[in-house]
Amino acid sequence: MKYGFIGCGNMGGAIAVAIAKNTKDIMLTDRSGKAKALAAELGCVYTDAVTICRECERIFLAVKPQNMAEVLQPLQPTLAEKKPLLISMAAGLQIKRIEAMAGCSLPVIRIMPNTPVAVGSGITLYCHNPLVEDSHLKDFLQDASYCGQWDLLEESFIDAAGVVSGCGPAYMYMFLDALAKGAVKCGVPEDKAISYAAATMIGAAKMVQTTRKNPDDLKNAVCSPGGSTREGVNVLEEAGFAEIIGNCVAAAYRRNLELGMK
Repeated sequence: MKYGFIGCGNMGGAIAVAIAKNTKDIMLTDRSGKAKALAAELGCVYTDAVTICRECERIFLAVKPQNMAEVLQPLQPTLAEKKPLLISMAAGLQIKRIEAMAGCSLPVIRIMPNTPVAVGSGITLYCHNPLVEDSHLKDFLQDASYCGQWDLLEESFIDAAGVVSGCGPAYMYMFLDALAKGAVKCGVPEDKAISYAAATMIGAAKMVQTTRKNPDDLKNAVCSPGGSTREGVNVLEEAGFAEIIGNCVAAAYRRNLELGMK
């Protein structure tokens, strides 16, 4: 088999769905057995972790960082024999820690995806050790193309940048929800408010990506002196909006570092 997934929660499942658009050569396993339904849906095989290690060339480790050592320890003999490509999405766990837990030197790609991979609009940061061959990396990125955008980044930046891309959707959903609820209080139907807020967020993001202008400059371009936008921005600034978001990012980053020490 080409791909195996050890652990298949929301994120692992989303990536499995994307990979399955390019190949059905996939095996899944998880502790709960919930992935059996996904395997049936995708036309893939549901099995156990040992079988995946024996038969799969590339293995996604979609388990929590605090559980990684426990999951890999019984697989060490098979990993040492087969030397598959491991693809870890565990927050905070550096490649050298993954190798240590695997009990051998083997090719490892570390990725930090986000949930929009489920709709082909994700941004996934990745790095890898020198044992990953260029041809294998190219083939892997092609198989994973339906996830969305992939960006190579030095591992030293992964934990901090992952707070933006990996954790960021949760913060975006909170802002979107709050924006919509504010509109509902002003009399807009809820379904319309959510739709308008979502479309506005997409449009604003595209403005940043397309114009390459500083977000603060784009904000100022919306704010007419004495206008309604300026009035709303004043409320956010007086509430310390930028500082709150900065503290949010710093807290998530600290937690990433803590998870890497476990």
